[in-house]
Amino acid sequence: MAYDSNAEQNRQEKVTVSAPANPDKPASGGGGGGFTFDKDKIDGIIKKWTDLQAELKRDYADANLMANVKAPGKEFASGDWEKLANPSGKAFLEQNQKMQDYVKNYIDQLTAAKQKIATNEAETQASLNKHKAV
Repeated sequence: MAYDSNAEQNRQEKVTVSAPANPDKPASGGGGGGFTFDKDKIDGIIKKWTDLQAELKRDYADANLMANVKAPGKEFASGDWEKLANPSGKAFLEQNQKMQDYVKNYIDQLTAAKQKIATNEAETQASLNKHKAV
């Protein structure tokens, strides 16, 4: 059987990455979603997700302020305002943290896929060099 370098190259032109698990949903028997990228676009995709991660971290600081709002005064109306405002801020803070975790997990998967591409390319090149030497 002859070695088909074109088939190997075509296989390496695409990268498939599974979507990270949603921490709010239990694992099911069915597969989750995923994405396929051209290998030359993966760096741009990682950058977009890294930028999103930075935005979420900035939002987290705002969410922290919202979750720990203090009453503007000492009268009952201000106390009621604080009691109503804080749960909303805390829910936003919690959701932001879950999104940060999701994004970090996805960046980790994209980075691992990129590393796998580099390893596959090195192995393919070594195999081609071996076959040329024979």
